[in-house]
Amino acid sequence: MKRETMLTLLSLLVICSVTSVLAAESTVSNDAILRQTFKLGGERSQQTQYFVMESKLLNYALDGKRVSLDVFRLRLKCVPAKVAGTKGDEYTCVKFTVQFGDEPEVEIPALKNWTYVFKIPPTGVDEKGQTLGIDHAPFENLVDANNKAIPPDKAYHVYNAFIDFHGFCNIFAERMDGGAGIQDLKNIGQRIVHAAAFTEAPVNVGSNVSKGSTFKNGEVTMELKGISRVAGATCALVGYDSGESSFQMIVNPMPNMEIRTKGSSHYMGDIYIDLATNWVRKATLGEFVVTEVTLPMPPNKVNAVIERDILIRNVTADEFARQ
Repeated sequence: MKRETMLTLLSLLVICSVTSVLAAESTVSNDAILRQTFKLGGERSQQTQYFVMESKLLNYALDGKRVSLDVFRLRLKCVPAKVAGTKGDEYTCVKFTVQFGDEPEVEIPALKNWTYVFKIPPTGVDEKGQTLGIDHAPFENLVDANNKAIPPDKAYHVYNAFIDFHGFCNIFAERMDGGAGIQDLKNIGQRIVHAAAFTEAPVNVGSNVSKGSTFKNGEVTMELKGISRVAGATCALVGYDSGESSFQMIVNPMPNMEIRTKGSSHYMGDIYIDLATNWVRKATLGEFVVTEVTLPMPPNKVNAVIERDILIRNVTADEFARQ
Protein backbone atom coordinates (compact mmCIF):
# COMPACT_ATOMS: atom_id res chain seq x y z
CA MET A 1 0.00 0.00 0.00
CA LYS A 2 1.34 3.39 -0.90
CA ARG A 3 2.32 5.73 1.93
CA GLU A 4 -0.08 8.46 0.70
CA THR A 5 -3.02 6.03 0.65
CA MET A 6 -2.25 4.79 4.16
CA LEU A 7 -2.09 8.35 5.49
CA THR A 8 -5.44 9.13 3.88
CA LEU A 9 -7.05 6.07 5.49
CA LEU A 10 -5.57 6.92 8.86
CA SER A 11 -6.92 10.49 8.55
CA LEU A 12 -10.38 9.16 7.74
CA LEU A 13 -10.25 6.82 10.73
CA VAL A 14 -9.28 9.70 13.02
CA ILE A 15 -12.11 11.89 11.63
CA CYS A 16 -14.64 9.09 12.05
CA SER A 17 -13.46 8.46 15.61
CA VAL A 18 -13.71 12.14 16.55
CA THR A 19 -17.14 12.41 14.91
CA SER A 20 -18.35 9.35 16.82
CA VAL A 21 -17.09 10.77 20.12
CA LEU A 22 -18.74 14.15 19.46
CA ALA A 23 -21.99 12.44 18.45
CA ALA A 24 -21.92 10.35 21.61
CA GLU A 25 -21.25 13.43 23.75
CA SER A 26 -24.08 15.27 21.98
CA THR A 27 -26.47 12.37 22.63
CA VAL A 28 -25.52 12.30 26.30
CA SER A 29 -25.96 16.08 26.52
CA ASN A 30 -29.35 16.02 24.78
CA ASP A 31 -30.46 13.10 26.89
CA ALA A 32 -29.53 15.00 30.05
CA ILE A 33 -31.63 17.97 28.92
CA LEU A 34 -34.62 15.72 28.24
CA ARG A 35 -34.27 13.97 31.59
CA GLN A 36 -33.86 17.07 33.74
CA THR A 37 -36.31 17.88 36.51
CA PHE A 38 -38.34 21.09 36.17
CA LYS A 39 -39.77 23.30 38.91
CA LEU A 40 -42.79 25.01 37.40
CA GLY A 41 -45.32 27.19 39.14
CA GLY A 42 -42.80 29.23 41.12
CA GLU A 43 -43.04 32.90 42.03
CA ARG A 44 -43.03 35.21 39.04
CA SER A 45 -40.61 38.06 38.45
CA GLN A 46 -41.80 41.53 39.45
CA GLN A 47 -41.51 43.32 36.10
CA THR A 48 -44.61 44.83 34.47
CA GLN A 49 -45.97 42.56 31.73
CA TYR A 50 -47.76 43.42 28.49
CA PHE A 51 -50.11 41.04 26.69
CA VAL A 52 -51.87 41.08 23.35
CA MET A 53 -54.68 38.57 22.85
CA GLU A 54 -56.57 37.83 19.65
CA SER A 55 -59.65 35.58 19.64
CA LYS A 56 -61.21 34.43 16.38
CA LEU A 57 -64.70 32.98 16.26
CA LEU A 58 -65.64 31.24 13.01
CA ASN A 59 -69.24 30.16 12.35
CA TYR A 60 -69.97 27.23 10.04
CA ALA A 61 -73.11 26.24 8.18
CA LEU A 62 -74.13 22.60 8.67
CA ASP A 63 -72.91 21.81 5.15
CA GLY A 64 -69.40 22.87 6.22
CA LYS A 65 -69.45 26.30 4.58
CA ARG A 66 -67.74 29.07 6.53
CA VAL A 67 -70.41 31.68 7.28
CA SER A 68 -68.80 34.50 9.28
CA LEU A 69 -65.70 35.42 11.25
CA ASP A 70 -65.65 37.59 14.38
CA VAL A 71 -62.38 38.85 15.87
CA PHE A 72 -61.91 40.08 19.45
CA ARG A 73 -58.65 41.86 20.36
CA LEU A 74 -57.60 42.53 23.95
CA ARG A 75 -54.58 44.51 25.16
CA LEU A 76 -53.72 43.95 28.83
CA LYS A 77 -51.08 45.53 31.04
CA CYS A 78 -50.19 43.69 34.26
CA VAL A 79 -48.44 45.22 37.28
CA PRO A 80 -47.46 42.49 39.79
CA ALA A 81 -49.12 42.74 43.20
CA LYS A 82 -45.92 43.52 45.11
CA VAL A 83 -45.19 46.44 42.78
CA ALA A 84 -48.78 47.70 42.61
CA GLY A 85 -49.27 47.34 46.37
CA THR A 86 -52.52 45.42 45.84
CA LYS A 87 -53.85 42.05 47.06
CA GLY A 88 -53.55 40.62 43.56
CA ASP A 89 -51.91 41.52 40.28
CA GLU A 90 -53.27 44.77 38.85
CA TYR A 91 -54.53 44.47 35.27
CA THR A 92 -55.48 47.32 32.96
CA CYS A 93 -57.44 46.72 29.78
CA VAL A 94 -55.75 49.41 27.75
CA LYS A 95 -57.88 48.67 24.69
CA PHE A 96 -60.51 46.19 23.49
CA THR A 97 -61.70 46.06 19.89
CA VAL A 98 -64.15 43.88 17.98
CA GLN A 99 -64.58 43.13 14.32
CA PHE A 100 -67.79 41.37 13.29
CA GLY A 101 -67.79 39.81 9.83
CA ASP A 102 -67.00 42.35 7.11
CA GLU A 103 -67.54 45.32 9.42
CA PRO A 104 -64.52 47.49 10.33
CA GLU A 105 -62.68 46.99 13.61
CA VAL A 106 -64.14 49.19 16.34
CA GLU A 107 -63.24 49.90 19.96
CA ILE A 108 -65.41 49.32 23.06
CA PRO A 109 -65.21 52.59 25.08
CA ALA A 110 -66.49 51.10 28.36
CA LEU A 111 -63.43 48.83 28.62
CA LYS A 112 -60.78 51.41 27.72
CA ASN A 113 -58.33 51.68 30.63
CA TRP A 114 -60.56 49.52 32.85
CA THR A 115 -58.41 48.43 35.80
CA TYR A 116 -59.09 45.49 38.08
CA VAL A 117 -57.19 43.46 40.67
CA PHE A 118 -56.99 39.76 39.87
CA LYS A 119 -56.74 37.12 42.57
CA ILE A 120 -58.25 33.66 42.08
CA PRO A 121 -61.09 33.09 44.60
CA PRO A 122 -60.60 29.95 46.75
CA THR A 123 -63.54 28.20 45.02
CA GLY A 124 -62.97 29.79 41.61
CA VAL A 125 -66.12 31.90 42.10
CA ASP A 126 -66.36 35.04 44.26
CA GLU A 127 -69.07 35.95 46.78
CA LYS A 128 -71.15 37.51 43.99
CA GLY A 129 -71.11 34.30 41.96
CA GLN A 130 -68.67 35.74 39.42
CA THR A 131 -66.28 33.27 37.77
CA LEU A 132 -62.61 33.98 38.70
CA GLY A 133 -63.86 37.15 40.39
CA ILE A 134 -64.15 39.01 37.07
CA ASP A 135 -66.63 41.85 37.65
CA HIS A 136 -69.73 41.59 35.44
CA ALA A 137 -70.65 45.28 35.63
CA PRO A 138 -68.40 46.60 32.81
CA PHE A 139 -70.00 44.16 30.35
CA GLU A 140 -73.58 45.27 30.90
CA ASN A 141 -75.24 46.92 27.87
CA LEU A 142 -72.02 47.19 25.86
CA VAL A 143 -71.90 49.57 22.91
CA ASP A 144 -69.10 50.21 20.44
CA ALA A 145 -67.41 53.53 19.65
CA ASN A 146 -70.22 54.28 17.18
CA ASN A 147 -72.76 53.90 20.01
CA LYS A 148 -74.05 50.72 18.36
CA ALA A 149 -75.28 48.08 20.80
CA ILE A 150 -73.28 44.85 20.85
CA PRO A 151 -75.66 41.82 20.67
CA PRO A 152 -75.83 39.72 23.88
CA ASP A 153 -74.17 36.65 22.34
CA LYS A 154 -71.21 38.71 21.10
CA ALA A 155 -71.03 40.69 24.35
CA TYR A 156 -70.62 37.36 26.14
CA HIS A 157 -67.53 36.61 24.04
CA VAL A 158 -66.09 40.01 25.03
CA TYR A 159 -66.45 39.03 28.69
CA ASN A 160 -65.22 35.51 27.99
CA ALA A 161 -61.94 36.85 26.58
CA PHE A 162 -60.93 37.80 30.14
CA ILE A 163 -61.99 34.38 31.47
CA ASP A 164 -59.95 32.67 28.76
CA PHE A 165 -56.90 34.84 29.41
CA HIS A 166 -56.80 34.14 33.13
CA GLY A 167 -57.73 30.50 32.60
CA PHE A 168 -54.60 29.91 30.54
CA CYS A 169 -52.22 32.40 32.17
CA ASN A 170 -53.24 31.78 35.79
CA ILE A 171 -55.35 28.65 36.35
CA PHE A 172 -53.19 26.48 34.08
CA ALA A 173 -49.86 28.31 34.38
CA GLU A 174 -49.68 28.92 38.14
CA ARG A 175 -49.35 26.62 41.14
CA MET A 176 -52.64 25.10 42.31
CA ASP A 177 -52.74 24.87 46.08
CA GLY A 178 -54.72 21.87 47.31
CA GLY A 179 -54.99 20.24 43.88
CA ALA A 180 -53.05 18.91 40.92
CA GLY A 181 -51.48 21.66 38.85
CA ILE A 182 -48.48 22.74 36.86
CA GLN A 183 -46.23 22.31 39.90
CA ASP A 184 -46.70 18.54 39.50
CA LEU A 185 -45.21 18.49 36.00
CA LYS A 186 -41.55 17.78 36.67
CA ASN A 187 -40.33 15.74 33.70
CA ILE A 188 -40.78 15.94 29.94
CA GLY A 189 -43.49 13.54 28.84
CA GLN A 190 -45.28 13.61 32.19
CA ARG A 191 -49.07 14.02 32.07
CA ILE A 192 -51.51 14.93 34.86
CA VAL A 193 -55.23 15.41 35.36
CA HIS A 194 -55.58 19.06 36.41
CA ALA A 195 -57.65 20.21 39.38
CA ALA A 196 -59.95 22.04 36.93
CA ALA A 197 -61.19 18.68 35.58
CA PHE A 198 -64.99 18.27 35.76
CA THR A 199 -65.47 21.66 37.44
CA GLU A 200 -68.57 23.67 36.54
CA ALA A 201 -68.61 27.47 36.46
CA PRO A 202 -71.49 29.97 36.12
CA VAL A 203 -71.56 32.07 32.94
CA ASN A 204 -74.63 34.20 33.66
CA VAL A 205 -72.95 37.51 32.85
CA GLY A 206 -75.18 40.56 32.44
CA SER A 207 -78.95 40.85 32.72
CA ASN A 208 -79.52 39.05 29.41
CA VAL A 209 -77.94 35.75 30.50
CA SER A 210 -79.89 34.05 33.28
CA LYS A 211 -78.78 32.00 36.26
CA GLY A 212 -78.45 28.33 35.45
CA SER A 213 -76.10 29.13 32.58
CA THR A 214 -72.94 27.11 33.16
CA PHE A 215 -69.82 25.68 31.50
CA LYS A 216 -68.51 22.29 32.65
CA ASN A 217 -65.02 21.01 31.91
CA GLY A 218 -64.32 17.44 30.96
CA GLU A 219 -61.21 15.60 32.11
CA VAL A 220 -58.71 18.43 31.82
CA THR A 221 -55.21 17.08 31.27
CA MET A 222 -51.84 18.80 31.06
CA GLU A 223 -48.58 17.47 29.65
CA LEU A 224 -45.03 18.78 29.80
CA LYS A 225 -44.15 18.40 26.12
CA GLY A 226 -40.62 19.77 26.12
CA ILE A 227 -38.59 22.96 25.81
CA SER A 228 -39.08 25.71 23.26
CA ARG A 229 -37.95 29.26 22.53
CA VAL A 230 -40.20 32.32 22.31
CA ALA A 231 -38.70 35.71 21.43
CA GLY A 232 -35.31 34.54 22.70
CA ALA A 233 -36.62 33.16 25.99
CA THR A 234 -36.25 29.50 26.94
CA CYS A 235 -39.70 28.16 27.80
CA ALA A 236 -41.34 25.04 29.13
CA LEU A 237 -43.88 23.87 26.55
CA VAL A 238 -47.03 22.65 28.29
CA GLY A 239 -50.00 21.21 26.40
CA TYR A 240 -53.54 21.10 27.77
CA ASP A 241 -56.73 19.33 26.69
CA SER A 242 -60.22 19.93 28.07
CA GLY A 243 -61.71 16.52 27.34
CA GLU A 244 -65.47 16.32 26.75
CA SER A 245 -66.71 19.69 28.00
CA SER A 246 -70.31 20.90 27.89
CA PHE A 247 -72.36 24.02 28.52
CA GLN A 248 -75.85 25.47 28.70
CA MET A 249 -76.92 29.08 28.36
CA ILE A 250 -80.26 30.77 28.98
CA VAL A 251 -80.50 34.10 27.18
CA ASN A 252 -83.29 36.66 27.53
CA PRO A 253 -82.82 39.11 24.64
CA MET A 254 -86.07 40.87 25.58
CA PRO A 255 -88.78 40.58 28.27
CA ASN A 256 -90.81 37.34 28.16
CA MET A 257 -88.48 35.82 25.55
CA GLU A 258 -86.10 32.98 26.38
CA ILE A 259 -83.53 31.29 24.19
CA ARG A 260 -81.84 28.15 25.50
CA THR A 261 -78.56 26.86 24.13
CA LYS A 262 -76.84 23.64 25.02
CA GLY A 263 -73.80 22.09 23.45
CA SER A 264 -70.44 20.41 23.68
CA SER A 265 -66.95 21.87 23.55
CA HIS A 266 -63.48 20.45 23.05
CA TYR A 267 -60.64 22.90 23.53
CA MET A 268 -56.89 22.32 23.57
CA GLY A 269 -53.66 24.22 23.11
CA ASP A 270 -50.16 25.01 24.32
CA ILE A 271 -48.72 27.31 26.96
CA TYR A 272 -45.12 28.53 26.79
CA ILE A 273 -43.79 29.44 30.24
CA ASP A 274 -40.58 31.44 30.58
CA LEU A 275 -38.24 29.35 32.74
CA ALA A 276 -36.41 32.47 33.94
CA THR A 277 -39.42 34.59 34.97
CA ASN A 278 -42.31 32.04 35.26
CA TRP A 279 -44.53 34.36 33.17
CA VAL A 280 -46.47 33.04 30.19
CA ARG A 281 -44.70 34.10 27.00
CA LYS A 282 -47.28 32.66 24.61
CA ALA A 283 -50.50 30.63 24.75
CA THR A 284 -52.71 29.11 22.08
CA LEU A 285 -56.17 27.61 21.95
CA GLY A 286 -58.14 25.69 19.37
CA GLU A 287 -61.76 24.85 20.19
CA PHE A 288 -64.69 23.21 18.41
CA VAL A 289 -68.19 23.89 19.67
CA VAL A 290 -71.42 22.17 18.57
CA THR A 291 -74.69 23.71 19.79
CA GLU A 292 -78.45 23.27 19.69
CA VAL A 293 -80.49 26.43 20.19
CA THR A 294 -84.12 26.19 21.31
CA LEU A 295 -86.19 29.17 20.15
CA PRO A 296 -89.66 30.27 21.27
CA MET A 297 -90.86 30.39 17.66
CA PRO A 298 -90.39 28.17 14.56
CA PRO A 299 -87.94 26.83 13.68
CA ASN A 300 -87.83 25.78 17.32
CA LYS A 301 -84.41 24.16 17.15
CA VAL A 302 -81.34 25.45 15.32
CA ASN A 303 -77.94 23.75 15.25
CA ALA A 304 -74.60 25.48 14.83
CA VAL A 305 -70.90 24.64 14.63
CA ILE A 306 -68.27 27.11 15.84
CA GLU A 307 -64.48 27.07 15.75
CA ARG A 308 -62.44 29.30 18.05
CA ASP A 309 -58.75 30.14 17.84
CA ILE A 310 -56.84 32.20 20.39
CA LEU A 311 -53.31 33.54 20.45
CA ILE A 312 -51.90 35.29 23.53
CA ARG A 313 -48.50 36.95 23.26
CA ASN A 314 -46.38 38.52 25.97
CA VAL A 315 -44.80 41.50 24.21
CA THR A 316 -42.38 44.32 24.98
CA ALA A 317 -43.59 47.72 26.17
CA ASP A 318 -42.62 49.21 22.80
CA GLU A 319 -44.60 46.67 20.78
CA PHE A 320 -47.56 47.05 23.15
CA ALA A 321 -47.55 50.82 22.60
CA ARG A 322 -47.82 50.25 18.85
CA GLN A 323 -50.89 48.03 19.13
